[in-house]
Amino acid sequence: MLKNIILVALAGALGALCRYGLVNYIGGRLFPWGTLLVNVLGSLLMGLAFVYIMERAVFPAEFKPLIMTGFLGAFTTYSAFSLEAWQLFDRGELFSALAYIIGTTLLCILALFIGVLMARSTL
Repeated sequence: MLKNIILVALAGALGALCRYGLVNYIGGRLFPWGTLLVNVLGSLLMGLAFVYIMERAVFPAEFKPLIMTGFLGAFTTYSAFSLEAWQLFDRGELFSALAYIIGTTLLCILALFIGVLMARSTL
């Protein structure tokens, strides 16, 4: 049990560092492109991980906490999304805020769907 906790913590730290690096690399002073990319990419990877770990058992079930909870959980948190959406609203940028909220939500669900389909179609 302690081993799993340590692995999830380390994977979470790695996911958070990857998120931080990618968001800062992409940037987004006028629109949060980096966070949008991280959430869409993370959703795609979550779809793939779900199928390969939970449905097909290509990877052992022990990988679920490491990859899905640890790495991807830290990589794709929506806390930054919520803050950035609020900041757009707070600056009076209603159209950008709504586009960001709707775009992120729809694209992430679509990316997860595509990830599941991709994983399920590669037998």
